Amino acid sequence: MRICIFAHSWRSDWNHGNAHFLRGLASALVRRGHEVRCYEPEDSWSLRNLRAEGERGKSAIVEFEKTFPELDIRTYSEQGLAPLLEELHDVDIVLVHEWNAPRVVNYILGLKKTLGFCALFHDTHHRAYTNPKQIMEIELAQFDGVLAFGDTLQRIYRDAFGIRRVWTFHEAADVAHFSVMNAATVDDVVWVGNWGDDERTRELDEFVFQPVSALQCRATVYGVRYPEHARERLRAANIRYGGYLPNLSAARAYSESMLSLHIPRRFYSNGLSGVPTIRVFETLACGIPLVCAPWSDTEGLFRAEQDYLIARNGEAMRATIASLMRDAQARNQLAAQGLATIRNRHTCEHRAEQLLGIVEELKQ
Repeated sequence: MRICIFAHSWRSDWNHGNAHFLRGLASALVRRGHEVRCYEPEDSWSLRNLRAEGERGKSAIVEFEKTFPELDIRTYSEQGLAPLLEELHDVDIVLVHEWNAPRVVNYILGLKKTLGFCALFHDTHHRAYTNPKQIMEIELAQFDGVLAFGDTLQRIYRDAFGIRRVWTFHEAADVAHFSVMNAATVDDVVWVGNWGDDERTRELDEFVFQPVSALQCRATVYGVRYPEHARERLRAANIRYGGYLPNLSAARAYSESMLSLHIPRRFYSNGLSGVPTIRVFETLACGIPLVCAPWSDTEGLFRAEQDYLIARNGEAMRATIASLMRDAQARNQLAAQGLATIRNRHTCEHRAEQLLGIVEELKQ
């Protein structure tokens, strides 16, 4: 099949975690023999910020192009969308990610009747829950279906937006690029995550800064958009701030650490429970132990307390980190169990198979 996927950016993952899964999904579809075209605006917000990183940003783009030569990346101007008429001619499936300008999305939908492609909307964000008015700017009813990255979000699309054909379609690990690596241990604890508009400020203090400071362990935090007061807090806790980490470098950062942490944004630990976000999949795919701040796996994606551990509060996080640092056998067992679940259930190959099944269902 000919498949076109529209994303905010493919080349840049700067504050753009959606790129991680989409790259892996597109590659998995290509490996299955499908023709996949990957579209992005020529000057996206994420790409501009990545370029502002200087040499690190340039290197990240070069590394992406070397690592994903199979991806056919095509750019378009948001000011001139007419060329999309030719681009989408003879296409079977158009998958549009949620992080696209509504005007662009609606223009694509306007071509659907003429060109006859099947259009799917793919949502991996909390906006439908936290800011539904933005989603309502899109003509959702014109899509053939919606792919939502959690049962809670699926229900929102079905009950609040009246979408009849909506599937739960979780993210997954790109195991072609996230796997176990033999690397010397540099850190005791690593956390990879962006600052997030104060969506988890209290949680970071309770579950990262305070426990790490109390234990005086070697720790690194990677991510972007950390304001000066947050960097000062990191320095006070004796935590190294690594800044922007290209996603293709994350596997090594995980592998060089004794264990990793998952601190979900507040929306994913209450209203959108059951949505783990991409970092959980990627961390477990690297075969290192994961300790999470509270979130509820309401969909049974993992085996709680077997694939990862939950720390109910900051004191529990401190105790859990300390216990794992002392017990290599426990670390190895936890890592092996999490890795097995990823390989058995949560790879981009699994999601590619699910997507193709959804397309067949729509054809019938």
